[in-house]
Amino acid sequence: MDKISPHRHNILHVCTTTIAMFDQQPKPDEDLMAAYQGGDVAAFRQLLQRHEKPIFRFCLRMVRSEEGAADATQEVFLRVVRGAGKWQRQAKWTTWLYSIAHNHCVDQIRRGKFRKPESLDAPIGDASQPRIETIAGSIPGGDAVAEAADLKRVIDIALEQLPEEQRAVFLLRTQSALSFEDIATAVGVPENTAKSRMRYALLALHKAADAAGLAPAKRSTRSTVLSRQPATD
Repeated sequence: MDKISPHRHNILHVCTTTIAMFDQQPKPDEDLMAAYQGGDVAAFRQLLQRHEKPIFRFCLRMVRSEEGAADATQEVFLRVVRGAGKWQRQAKWTTWLYSIAHNHCVDQIRRGKFRKPESLDAPIGDASQPRIETIAGSIPGGDAVAEAADLKRVIDIALEQLPEEQRAVFLLRTQSALSFEDIATAVGVPENTAKSRMRYALLALHKAADAAGLAPAKRSTRSTVLSRQPATD
């Protein structure tokens, strides 16, 4: 039997390593969904493991209730199972998934199933000061970490008060990192409408930050909090 030269052995080693690396690469969502359509239940488990937490976070921001978000997340994946046979590989699987999540959350919100958002003018506990004044007054000068945390609370409250269609686009863009094209498909509107809703959402959140009494010197932190979104398509 002929011996393999060191050079040839190195080439075989590189090829074997490269093939192993490709085998270890995560499968695209679309491949996993196609496998599930073919009866591979383990493929669905991978999809669930990969997307359950992001969908829960999206639902939580939409319905503003942990219990409601947990129920919504379960319903979303149940609908994925029920609709698996109808899914077609024409767009990203995540676009289809978030379309289901968006439609379900909007439906539940319109039924009035979840609590109303807190008001920035509502007092905190027994305090007589409105929430927005309490938050604004609690921002310590020169403490960037505390400032960012307080600003985040202001933005979170303002986000709850956005119209549902603006909140959905904002979350899909900043939290789920979908492109505007995919967002438009998910919520069923033209792409320019999705961009317009994002613009109005950002304006409203900036206005809330200004109303909280942020000094001009602190606007850099505000911009960081509000601009954590993917680059414009």
